[in-house]
Formats: sequence, C-alpha cells, structure tokens
Amino acid sequence: MIYVLAAIGVVALLVWAGRGGLKALSGGGVRVAGGTLSILALVAAGFLSLRGAWMAGLVLALLAVSGAFASRARPQRRADPPRASGMSAEEARSVLGVGPQATAEEIQAAYTRLMRMAHPDKGGTSGLAAQLNTARDRLLGR
Repeated sequence: MIYVLAAIGVVALLVWAGRGGLKALSGGGVRVAGGTLSILALVAAGFLSLRGAWMAGLVLALLAVSGAFASRARPQRRADPPRASGMSAEEARSVLGVGPQATAEEIQAAYTRLMRMAHPDKGGTSGLAAQLNTARDRLLGR
C-alpha cells in the first residue's frame, strides 16, 4: 500500500511540474528538476512492476518518459519589446551597429542585413524585429 501512495505522490509531482509548478525555478533548474522527477518516476514504475502492480507501473513509466522528453525541450528566449516612450538616437545606432555619421543608405543597409537574420519568419523573434524597425524609423526620421 505504501508503494501505491508513493507512486501517487510521484504522479502528483509530475502533474504539478507539467502545469508550470517548476517555473519558479530559474534557468536550467527547471530542466534538471524535470529530469530528476522523471528518473524517480521511472524507478518507482520499475519497483511497482516488480511488486505486481504492473498497470500502475506502466502508467508511471509512460509519465516518466513523457516528462523526460519535456525536460529536454529548450526554452525559447524572447527579446524585450521596444519601450513605448521610444528609443534615443544613440540606442538606435547601437541596435543597428552604425556610427553617428552614417548615411541613410548605410542605415538602410544595416537594417536590411540584420532583419534578414532577425525576422520571425527566419527564426528570429518579433521583439527583436520590432526593435530593428523602431531603430530604423528613429534614425531615418519616419
């Protein structure tokens, strides 16, 4: 009976982790904790199977494998959106990587080059694309 209660506790931890309970941990801690919980669930599943509760062991093993794959997923980083108050000319030059004496053609060329890499359709983020748009508009006076 104690083994079934332990298995229920592990399942409850996996459900809690899957619903965002581990988001309180920072950075790679979520992945480590998720992997650790998956290993514990797999060990508990094996133990339950050996004790004759093979159905509970099978369910726990499936949850453990699912948790292991979920913990391998890398979080996507999102760029901060541009501030509503706008961007200074110095910040805009820094974003585009141009000097204070850059011409309109140089600014447009830098914008085009960076947007090719940062566009959301090419794997970039919408926040970074918005920063590039804001910087270009600020420097070109649009």
